[in-house]
Amino acid sequence: MSRMLATRLLFEAQKQPDAEVCGFVSERAGMPHEIYPVANVAAQPACRFEMDPAGQIDALKTMRERGERMLAIYHSHPSAPPEPSVHDLEGLGYPDALYLIISLNIKGVLEMRAWQREDAAMRERVLTILD
Repeated sequence: MSRMLATRLLFEAQKQPDAEVCGFVSERAGMPHEIYPVANVAAQPACRFEMDPAGQIDALKTMRERGERMLAIYHSHPSAPPEPSVHDLEGLGYPDALYLIISLNIKGVLEMRAWQREDAAMRERVLTILD
């Protein structure tokens, strides 16, 4: 992932430090390309995320129109480590996607980790930031 795209994801998470932000990351030509923020409509946005259905449809439609495909789903954890929570595991709507989790839990340091479903578990994937 480019440093610029990673920075934009971290910035999205910082915009709402008391709520989980969420959205998609697209890919083009095999590389992460663009972010598509989607509103979190969960009843408890401080500890859960649920993407707005209309926002999901709009983002996926725009990706198709631009010749991109969905690569990852991102969301933030305002007060927890960047690891899948029980709620995250229950809500896996796109089993083949990467899941990027951004943690705001550590003062002054943001952390982003990548996960993917493998069999019945989530496995961490190496996330490389390119200049």
